[in-house]
Amino acid sequence: MSNIIGLLIIAAGSFGQSSSYVPINKVKDWSWESFWLVQGIFAWLVFPFMGALLAVPDGQSLWQILTFDPKASLSALGYGVLWGVGGLTFGLSMRYLGVAMGQSVSLGTCAAFGTLFPAIAAGTDLFSGDGLILLLGVCITLAGIAVIGYAGSLRSKNLSAKEKSHSVKEFALTKGLAVALLAGVMSACFALGLNAGPVVEDSPALFKTLPATFLVTIGGFVTNAAYCLFQNAKNRTFSDYAKTNVLPVNICFCALAGLLWYTQFFGLGIGTGFFDENSVLYAFAWCILMSLNVVFSNVWGLILKEWKGVTAKTAGVLVLGLAILVFSLIFPNIF
Repeated sequence: MSNIIGLLIIAAGSFGQSSSYVPINKVKDWSWESFWLVQGIFAWLVFPFMGALLAVPDGQSLWQILTFDPKASLSALGYGVLWGVGGLTFGLSMRYLGVAMGQSVSLGTCAAFGTLFPAIAAGTDLFSGDGLILLLGVCITLAGIAVIGYAGSLRSKNLSAKEKSHSVKEFALTKGLAVALLAGVMSACFALGLNAGPVVEDSPALFKTLPATFLVTIGGFVTNAAYCLFQNAKNRTFSDYAKTNVLPVNICFCALAGLLWYTQFFGLGIGTGFFDENSVLYAFAWCILMSLNVVFSNVWGLILKEWKGVTAKTAGVLVLGLAILVFSLIFPNIF
């Protein structure tokens, strides 16, 4: 029963993350770099900070926790900087491929590397026992992603240039796939950062990973802020922040997007607290989160009509890919 509760909590966080790009579409008269920076303040600083406070035991401070093991904290920050490259290109993948296909490719790659890297670092034998189950689960996830990617390629062939631009204004398949793959590999550093960061043993199991999450997102914010500010200067878009007619509404939508985005890692931290730390399910939790993100992002893609006008074959391939991903969530519990 505890496993089911944990999975439901992770699913709720995943749905929040997959919904985070909806309020961003409501931001008006701002360049991409401006809204990406502002939503990042909430997604990578404000809400992770608030989450980390939940892990602070009585009589201690968050600063004490973050500085207790400087090596672990610096490692988490370093992985966060690398993850920031993934987060940045992840946003660009949405720009070129849309919510559905962009998240599918990026998150699928992230699921595989983010699950296998920590396992390999821990010395897990991926060709026997629980390690083999973990490897097979990742392979099933990648198979689902590949099928969804194929559906995306069929969609690209079937739609006219006008239809593509209507559903995704800057649709570019080749560029988008390259960016999405880079985003997935670099985003896997988030999982490494969580493993390397400080763990608060005195705090409830549900909250003990949240300080490490905060450190990783700080590192990611540094990367993204540097790029966005550079783009503001290059494109002369600093004036976006002075548009008082849209500023309050845009900030509200960016704050909502940031909150929804953060729920995935808040849910991951709490959800894994219900799993046995020595189980395959615990090791597979990252892959589960990414798989659910793909499923829910494609649901939003359908709602936002990104798949409008595709053939029955393309729709069938998409559904098959989603079904494979759903099976990948069940697979670790079979053994």
